[in-house]
Amino acid sequence: MRIDPGDPFFVDPKGRVDPRLTLYTTRSAYAHLARSTRENYADDCCVFFNFLWQHGKNWDEARAENLLDFEDWRRWSPRNPQRIGGSKWNRELAAMRRLYKWAVGKRYMAASPVVEREVMGRQGQMVSVPVARAKDARATNVKWLTPRAYRMWRDVGLRGYTADGRRDASFRGRHDDRNAAYSDVLFSSGMRRSEGGSLLTIEVPDLADNSRYFYDGKLGRETTKSKRERTVFYSAEALRAMNTYMCTSRRAAVRRAQAKGRYEAMQGLWIVTRRSGFEQRELHLVSEKGQVFERNITSLDVEERQRLYVEGKGGLEPLWLWLSEDGRPFLPHSWEAVFRAASERCRVLLEGKVSKPPYFTPHMARHSFALFMLATLQHALDTRFGLTPQERKDFRLLYGDSFRLVKNLLDHASEETTRAIYLAPVSDLQVRSLLLDEDSAGVTDLLAQIAKLSERVTDEVAS
Repeated sequence: MRIDPGDPFFVDPKGRVDPRLTLYTTRSAYAHLARSTRENYADDCCVFFNFLWQHGKNWDEARAENLLDFEDWRRWSPRNPQRIGGSKWNRELAAMRRLYKWAVGKRYMAASPVVEREVMGRQGQMVSVPVARAKDARATNVKWLTPRAYRMWRDVGLRGYTADGRRDASFRGRHDDRNAAYSDVLFSSGMRRSEGGSLLTIEVPDLADNSRYFYDGKLGRETTKSKRERTVFYSAEALRAMNTYMCTSRRAAVRRAQAKGRYEAMQGLWIVTRRSGFEQRELHLVSEKGQVFERNITSLDVEERQRLYVEGKGGLEPLWLWLSEDGRPFLPHSWEAVFRAASERCRVLLEGKVSKPPYFTPHMARHSFALFMLATLQHALDTRFGLTPQERKDFRLLYGDSFRLVKNLLDHASEETTRAIYLAPVSDLQVRSLLLDEDSAGVTDLLAQIAKLSERVTDEVAS
């Protein structure tokens, strides 16, 4: 069995690799999960394996009572200083359920320690769920920024401005144009961190028509969590920021790398010789061994996209959009550190100057996008069509409501997820009437009112 770079594998306390677990991580459905999911599930399983080892058992000797003891230790034991909540437990349970279901199917074990029961699903069908699934799972860490609070976070945290809108002469941050452009893309499109972080330069929409506010683009199937190709919308502001970055600091990073021969020294590159097919999405490639082949953009996963290069005037250059200072692809997980540093800068500079210094993460961009789009869509229905409350109900029955539209934009499988988590300020606070019936308020006013009612929504408010 071959373990490729990036594949997780398990080693026991004696340094031995179990070939069965390697088979699971490389040759089962697990191998086709998103990279972040694979990494998280591997970490979750390791915690349980270590717990078993401390009780003299191997992973394949786990029984239902061991899982009960593990749950008690993870969630409630006073001897554990790092107890977890229901949401984290459910993810760990999902990781173990997947592994042990596979092990039973391969007859490595007679029964899974994850006991299940049948319950009625949302559509009236019977589904199996773990008995140990937590019922107190809540997304308590979910937070939102309004557009003006986001702009404050971006300008102060990423672009090096002060609270009063002036350039901070002491700011020593690098890549401020790249970082702000990436952040704008996520905030205006609702893309996930890895979706926006794995874009190629040839996927950036053309900004030729200056009269438009939004431009549509496509996300490749293998970069999305749902493994479905989908359309996303970029704001004109975000596209301008992306184009400025590509023409300035990105070009400079490429030129520095070319001058040092960095790209020629890299291994495993795929050179794009030409493009063809519908919307030029069929790539004609040559490997470093001279093999000629074709791949459609939608079939390329995040790791494969990092291998794509073209022959430019100055030599090889990457198609990967976001680059580090040395010209190499800036990997999606690295954005977390960029956002943390920006939030810390906001905390230091804005403490005492605003009532709530903004904190922001890549995933919060999706939450904030969802809330903004809901308010925008509802306001557009009210003002553009002048619908009465009854006409609004008829419109929703015929075309679907705004929650469903936002659900599709976010690429959620369930509308319930969109309502219960991403749009909790509206659902939990029961202010849907605020969005449906207040004809005079604009989108900014609506979001400001929601922010006043929810401590988890941050708006720009001076102290």
